[in-house]
Amino acid sequence: MSRILAFTSGPADWQNLLADPVNHWRTGFSARTLAYAWEVADAFPPEVAETFSQSNDSLLAGLVPLLAIPEFKVPLPPAGGRPSQNDIFVLAKSAAGAVSIMVEGKVGESFGPTLDEWQNEASSGKDERLNFLLRTLGLDGHPDGGCRYQLFHRTASAIITGEQYRAAAAVLLVHSFSPERVGWSDYQAFTRLFGVEAEFGRVQRLSAKSKVPLFAVWVAGDSKFLNR
Repeated sequence: MSRILAFTSGPADWQNLLADPVNHWRTGFSARTLAYAWEVADAFPPEVAETFSQSNDSLLAGLVPLLAIPEFKVPLPPAGGRPSQNDIFVLAKSAAGAVSIMVEGKVGESFGPTLDEWQNEASSGKDERLNFLLRTLGLDGHPDGGCRYQLFHRTASAIITGEQYRAAAAVLLVHSFSPERVGWSDYQAFTRLFGVEAEFGRVQRLSAKSKVPLFAVWVAGDSKFLNR
């Protein structure tokens, strides 16, 4: 069964879970950096814990992680299509109940293709998938084609999994170790779809239309993990 989980004994155990265990597991890249940053933490990494503690939203009050699953796959329509493979899924608990958090680690990597680029690649079922993602996110209309596709399915993954756990809230957490904030402008463009101007290091509510209340936050990671 694909849902049977095993505990990790250290960062190296994350490598075999990657889509490409050789090319994706390199010093200074997001997969390895993220693994070391999260494995050494007793709970949330310190910068993540501090950011959540500064939120005054009652749905995130007293937030603590219960478990974290690397390379967590969330199925998306159409059936048999490629799932969203999230860097980390964190099931957390606040004073309000369960909280679903999808963590996207970044160093110098982009958020992948734009919506226009993704839709131009030959594949069936893309209209069905995009419409599903927009409904899940509570977005009306068709977003600008320059927005990054990855942000849509990663954020939707937090909501989808949140529904399964009857969560009080869902969160997209971008954990970036890039001193240049690579991808920040794409993150800003994404939050503007919800009428929100992104603020660095601050948890912000994005949508009241999604089935699970949706939040997003960009957190700067500790650069010491770039050399692990």
